[in-house]
Amino acid sequence: MRLPEFVRTSEFRRTILRGTMVATGAFALCVLLIIAVIYRPTSRYLTASVDQLITERIDAFSKLPPEQRLQALQQHLTADPRRVKLVGLFDAQGNRILGNVESLPRDLKADAPALQLSMMRIDAVGREQQTARVVARKLDNGQTLIVGRNIDELSEVETTVERAVAWGLIPALCLGSLFGAFLSIRTQQRLDEYNRRIQRIVAGELRERLPVQGGAPFSELARLINGMLDEIEDLLRSVAGVGDDIAHDLRTPLTNVRMTLESGRNKASNLDELKAAVDRAIAGLDQSLTMVTALLRIAEIEHSRRLEGFRDVELVELIRDVGELYDPMARDKGVTLALEAQEAIVVQGDRDLLFEAVANLVDNAVKFTPECGHIELKLSRSGNTGVVRVSDTGRGIAPGERDLVTRRFYRSDKSRGEPGVGLGLSLVLAIVKLHGFQFTISPVPGGRGCVAEIVCGPAAGQGS
Repeated sequence: MRLPEFVRTSEFRRTILRGTMVATGAFALCVLLIIAVIYRPTSRYLTASVDQLITERIDAFSKLPPEQRLQALQQHLTADPRRVKLVGLFDAQGNRILGNVESLPRDLKADAPALQLSMMRIDAVGREQQTARVVARKLDNGQTLIVGRNIDELSEVETTVERAVAWGLIPALCLGSLFGAFLSIRTQQRLDEYNRRIQRIVAGELRERLPVQGGAPFSELARLINGMLDEIEDLLRSVAGVGDDIAHDLRTPLTNVRMTLESGRNKASNLDELKAAVDRAIAGLDQSLTMVTALLRIAEIEHSRRLEGFRDVELVELIRDVGELYDPMARDKGVTLALEAQEAIVVQGDRDLLFEAVANLVDNAVKFTPECGHIELKLSRSGNTGVVRVSDTGRGIAPGERDLVTRRFYRSDKSRGEPGVGLGLSLVLAIVKLHGFQFTISPVPGGRGCVAEIVCGPAAGQGS
């Protein structure tokens, strides 16, 4: 039977290996912790108990009279069905008098703490080498008494634990393999789903999105990719809309240019009439060039090519320069331009671009404010931000058009007769986004007109 595709992938094998190593390592670590936390202290406790037991026994034997001591030692050896008790009584020359210890150990010192030694046991069963905890005492008559206890049982416990650990690694390895296979299958399924959806997106289904349910890493990745796709879809929709708008808005002036030139060629009876027709054609071409230039300008700004030119910009001077530029134009139209800029506010940005943005707002205000109207250009501080506000008493913007006026080439019905190509506010918005500022358009509270604000922040005081 042919294995599934995901089983034969190198990613599957790597995932199984990683899962197995992690599971096995975790199991081994747990076992080591169990040994360290439980077995070792238990072993020390048992050893200390054995030491205390043989010490108490030898002290009791040492205090007995010689005749009773021999009888007590004999009874002690008799009551040893498990063959774990060791006793030896030796004379001053080291000859064994009584007990089941073949010879007096050389490393064993009298009246010292218990010591672990390997000793030869002799009894009715025969000779046997045993590991024991042993303690010795020097008696008053010059004899040496040693009492011990076999601790091979502790070694057997240790061997049993080690064998259990070794055998425990086998199921741990199996569980690790199963866990790794589970992770691989789950991961591969998610990746396959992502791959299918991405292929549909590449094929042109831009509304397709990745699923965000499931594990946190995949969900976070899906959210990031979906956000990117949303932005790409908006940009493509904007590009498509801009292309349609460009074709529509360029067709009219170019058609007028052609008709003007054709009319001049066919109907001009003298040189002056022909020059007039050519002048009208040139004006139409200039309008088209202005439109293209503005689009290129917006594209340059939106691609952030001027970020390296950011410097400290003193908004007071910038606002005053804009006011001085447009004050004569406003007076010629019979409009009052009031300037209020007292706060010393400094922001990081491109001065030329910020000047262009504010100038566009004031230019729109002068253009759409009727005679005897009023325009206010004001710079103020709001918390740690600077606010540039341009308000007028013009015709205002309908509520349904406030989100549309910043779109390229959009012109309301009220402004169709005014000069322009409908890119001024789009340029302002591009500059504001480049600087990370905020741009809003709202009606004048309680009156007629429009308020445009650029919130520049964070702003610093002069010299800060």
